[in-house]
Amino acid sequence: MNHPTKQIGPKTIEQMDAFQRDLDAIGDEARKLVGEQDAQHIRKVLRTVRVTEALGRALLLFGWFPPTWFLGTLLLGISKIVDNMELGHNVMHGQYNFMNDPRFHGDTFDWDNTCPASEWRHAHNFVHHTYTNVIGMDRDFGYGLLRLSNDLRWSWLHPFQLLLTALLALYFEWFVAVHDMQVDKVVIGRRKWADVRPQWLVVRKKFARQFLRDYAAWPLLAAALAMPFGHAVDAGVAVLVGNFAANIIRNVWAWAIIFCGHFTDDIYTFSKQSIQNESKGQWYLRQILGSANIQGGRWMHFMSGNLSHQVEHHLFPDIPANRYAEMAPKVQAVCAKYGVPYNTGKFAWQLMTVLKRVARYSLPGGPHKAVHIAVESIMPENA
Repeated sequence: MNHPTKQIGPKTIEQMDAFQRDLDAIGDEARKLVGEQDAQHIRKVLRTVRVTEALGRALLLFGWFPPTWFLGTLLLGISKIVDNMELGHNVMHGQYNFMNDPRFHGDTFDWDNTCPASEWRHAHNFVHHTYTNVIGMDRDFGYGLLRLSNDLRWSWLHPFQLLLTALLALYFEWFVAVHDMQVDKVVIGRRKWADVRPQWLVVRKKFARQFLRDYAAWPLLAAALAMPFGHAVDAGVAVLVGNFAANIIRNVWAWAIIFCGHFTDDIYTFSKQSIQNESKGQWYLRQILGSANIQGGRWMHFMSGNLSHQVEHHLFPDIPANRYAEMAPKVQAVCAKYGVPYNTGKFAWQLMTVLKRVARYSLPGGPHKAVHIAVESIMPENA
């Protein structure tokens, strides 16, 4: 669709170069500080994951007693959240490769998730971070299901996208697992199954591993341990349901944090043409305009894997995420200096604007709100 363009931020090439240098300086300063403090942090995160998982699964073995089931499910859900957000997501970005510890190497790490790590590294680390919010290139913008901008053509499916969003939230890990396969294109005939099948074999293997562990091995172990006490069926069902509920807790939380990072009311979208010959400064600008932060305290940042600092993460995905909180005020100051909007807000507010966006674009049309940035229109000062 053709829309009027709007220039936001630096107006000249010289200003854009200065904007880039200021952000480069923030990143360079943080990288010089990376070291043992960050290594200790990620080791502590790994211990937290292991301890909460062990306690959660142990309590669920006695899950036929309701208070024990509730606490075990909650601890297991927390373990899965921390494993995926603060541990897995950040490690797979290579933030801790400097440690030379195989447990924290981005190319070999795997996580408690149905999405194979190799698929995530391609779909997220490469495609999404390279083409953030570029319509037709960033498949994370709507996940091939949702219409979240009037740059996207409306279809018969979109009136149901509030329901689709609910399903996406509940079963987020399963949708993400097949995301890189571009199943939507297979359905409409734009991709052949033969092209997808090698990916599917990798995904299917991870599906089987996760399914057998959470929904077969642990329930059967609980049933076997409870058999002498006459609680075999109750114990097995309690663990199965508890594992399912823990996965739902993780899925809904991850969905909420990730959607608040890129689909709030104030984020911007970009055309393929607008990123042609894109400079590093223009890439920085696009990352900031296409991302949104969540205000909160220490626990919000930790439980979100510091994706509450989505802006900083997209600017510096290689820097350990526990440093984003100290970098954020500096990034915000640079944005203020060059007139770049810095999108941040309380969690409840950001999530509400996400749902508002989903609802509005479920109908034809929708406000464009001048969010189609033509970064190529920047001119030299002496032009």
